Amino acid sequence: MIVAEQKPLPDLQRMLKGKKKVLAVGCGTCVSVCFAGGQKETRGLAKALQTAAAVDGEEMVVEEKTVQRQCVQEFIEPLEDDLSEYDAVLSLGCGVGVQTMAERYPKTRVLPGLDTNFMGQPTEPGIWEERCVGCGNCVLEYTGGLCPITRCPKQLMNGPCGGSENGMCEVDTSIPCIWAKIWDNSDNLNLMDMLMEVQPPKDWSTSRGGGMRRTVVRDDLHQPHAIGKATKSEVEAMETSEEDEVPTPEDPHAGEREDAFLKEMGLA
Repeated sequence: MIVAEQKPLPDLQRMLKGKKKVLAVGCGTCVSVCFAGGQKETRGLAKALQTAAAVDGEEMVVEEKTVQRQCVQEFIEPLEDDLSEYDAVLSLGCGVGVQTMAERYPKTRVLPGLDTNFMGQPTEPGIWEERCVGCGNCVLEYTGGLCPITRCPKQLMNGPCGGSENGMCEVDTSIPCIWAKIWDNSDNLNLMDMLMEVQPPKDWSTSRGGGMRRTVVRDDLHQPHAIGKATKSEVEAMETSEEDEVPTPEDPHAGEREDAFLKEMGLA
């Protein structure tokens, strides 16, 4: 779950200064759950911005809409018809949502209404704590599902430091030492032998330090015809080329050669 929080009102006023008509766009997923950018928060912020502008003697109309997901181009496509009416769009999505809007509508000024903090979980009502940094090389197999990369300020891989005391962290004494929690539960999970093995240095090549990451989940889902992937002329050209393709004649002996190959490999 991506956790974010609204930017301070003075920062938003600075970003929107001089704008006469603004569209505040909320997001109905992660930032809605953490009470930062859902429909209710977007509506409240729109009213607050209009009131603040009036107090300063300025005229600004702030309208609001909420989409299901700002990070998916198909969900923000319906906004296209109305964007020409606005001087700017204030995105109440995470940083990915802001960038998706900006890339989809490059002629529209898209501004961030939230600060994106981390991936976390609610630990108490109204309190969210970071649980994952997205390092791309998960070590939870060795630590009983508790992440020392995220939850140890020193990111130690082989047990607690010498400063932890009574199960609390040396760096921040208000939080538990995650290695103490890992060890305390290791007997239940039969992890003691594994924890005694020295782990090599963390492989950070899969982390953010290596540049922008990209993952193809399924090749069959990657279609250049999808929204935002190709222009109309490119789609028409691809369709024309597909129609003009001459089908490759079938090889009548392909099955025989395949059977022979499998027999040679001992698989048939």
